[in-house]
Amino acid sequence: MKEFKKIFLLLLTVLLLIGSLYSMGWAGDQLSRDDTVVQGWSLLDLLVARPLSVVAGVGGSAIFVVTLPFTLPSGTTKDAAHMFIVEPFQFSFKREVPDKDINFGRNQASGSRYD
Repeated sequence: MKEFKKIFLLLLTVLLLIGSLYSMGWAGDQLSRDDTVVQGWSLLDLLVARPLSVVAGVGGSAIFVVTLPFTLPSGTTKDAAHMFIVEPFQFSFKREVPDKDINFGRNQASGSRYD
């Protein structure tokens, strides 16, 4: 009987978690740009995502310098510079302030969307 209670409580917890995630995702689809929640995400973008992206660009510059002996012989220096330096700084400085469709590099065409 104790084993049944443990399994039941675990299943109930998982179902509640999945249900809450589904309802939040559905509610997110219904938001408009003028909604206060969307404005809150814009504020988080300005105060958190952009400064972290600048830090990632500075750290990426250091990583680029460290990997330079490996990328020079292989001919991938331009790709490494684009990935470690250019993309983080473009994410910080070239996006519109209320950026409604951040995709964090997923499903992009061959060019950057910030060019």
